[in-house]
Amino acid sequence: MSLNLAHFLYLTAREHPEKTAVVLDDYRFSYQEVLTYARRVASLLHAKGIRRGDKVAMMIPNSPHFPVIYFGALLAGAVVVPVNCLLKGHEIHYYLEDSDARLFFTWIDFLDESIKAMEEALTCQHLVVVSYPNDREDPVAGESFTKLLEEASPDFDMVETMPDDTAVLLYTSGTTGHPKGAELTHFNMFFNAYYTMHRILYATADDVSLGVLPLFHSFGQTCVQNATLMAGGTMVLVPRFEAQRVLEVIQRDRVSVIAMVPTMYFWMLHEKRNGTYDLSSVRMAVSGGSALPVETLTHFESEFGVRILEGYGLSETSPVASFNVIERPCKPGSIGLPVWGCEMRILRDDGTFADVGEVGEIVMRGHNVMKGYYNKQVATEEAFEGGWFHTGDLARMDEDGYFFIVDRKKDLIIRSGMNVYPREVEEILYGHPAVLEAAVVGVPDEARGEEVKAFVTLKSGSEASAGELLAYCRERMAKFKCPKSLEFLPSLPKGPTGKILKRQLRNGASAGTAG
Repeated sequence: MSLNLAHFLYLTAREHPEKTAVVLDDYRFSYQEVLTYARRVASLLHAKGIRRGDKVAMMIPNSPHFPVIYFGALLAGAVVVPVNCLLKGHEIHYYLEDSDARLFFTWIDFLDESIKAMEEALTCQHLVVVSYPNDREDPVAGESFTKLLEEASPDFDMVETMPDDTAVLLYTSGTTGHPKGAELTHFNMFFNAYYTMHRILYATADDVSLGVLPLFHSFGQTCVQNATLMAGGTMVLVPRFEAQRVLEVIQRDRVSVIAMVPTMYFWMLHEKRNGTYDLSSVRMAVSGGSALPVETLTHFESEFGVRILEGYGLSETSPVASFNVIERPCKPGSIGLPVWGCEMRILRDDGTFADVGEVGEIVMRGHNVMKGYYNKQVATEEAFEGGWFHTGDLARMDEDGYFFIVDRKKDLIIRSGMNVYPREVEEILYGHPAVLEAAVVGVPDEARGEEVKAFVTLKSGSEASAGELLAYCRERMAKFKCPKSLEFLPSLPKGPTGKILKRQLRNGASAGTAG
């Protein structure tokens, strides 16, 4: 039995051809237009030699081009490799090389960094530069997407793929600092969106969803783009989160479903003019990406009359694994109950399952779990030890089966819903000639959940200011990964084996003694 994630676009276009599918300010595209453009993308990919299973990378912001290219690549039988729009040249280069991408779509505003990424690319031979039709038509490098699209046929027939074929390669990291591509199948992505649509959002063709979550992120792809378009609803895009702008869009387009990370809800609540906006159209609000503070949840409900439903997932789980749902009691601070078909358990360090109320690592298995990390057999085997996917998150389960996150086993920092991997930041700091040792930790932050803080020891006789080191980081990595603050210490605390004691640094920072 074949299955292509893009097939549902055919179905919604057939049922609602003239209905608006995607909105960005004055740009409005019907379902038939999205499908037609996606088929043109598939045609141009075919003309470039892209075939079933080939990797196609895309570094596209929240614009109508994202779903057009995303579904176009799937129609061609290709594997989509979404690239974080905040990355720098060498980071992009890693994505392209590790994924074996053969073609790279990049937004014109990201062209400089994309050119750097392509300079030493081995497998990726095609750079297609995407912009709005009225923008620059002839990029300084690569080919114009607008011109290629005009020349491509709209009659491309969907390539048959199988349920277990990889549809999307989503990059995520452990504590190694080197991102790994999670292979999510057509069935992983299809059923996760289908379940989200039917059992979490209860989305219909009458819904208008807010697309402010980055679509290159699994949360935005599944819970906004795919669930909305599968239901035949309308997706209203906002390229960058600004609280006032989001409130204006919700009011203007009568948005009914919002999906955001906790930081976004926080800033909406603290927008000084929030009381002047009409949000009565909102019937559903969901949160994920990091822990939602109970205060934010209760404040939002009292301010706007909408209860936020919190959920949990990872890139490796398509991403939805558990959720609070409208027909069951909502427990503040909980990530809810496992979705249908996903088993979640709490595992002790000795490999046995924990009792109710006992803290351990969340492990899971089910239809939503990836088939593995691309070209990383050892990492895959480690992640699936004992037949369960190990999340690295510590939690407890109560007597009703609700899960509560208590900590992270990994050193992962989640800043405004974006993953920051300490070792990656540390390796940049170690590259500075004055740095002897560096350790990066997450510290509590009311607005962003966590902030990135670096502790540094300088080499004897060397000098460097905090401002110099922070500027050094900003030049070499995405801004969201860069430390917000940096503190110099005579030496970093270490255990008997010489391992840096990050917990001690983290506790000192959160207590204000290392600030």
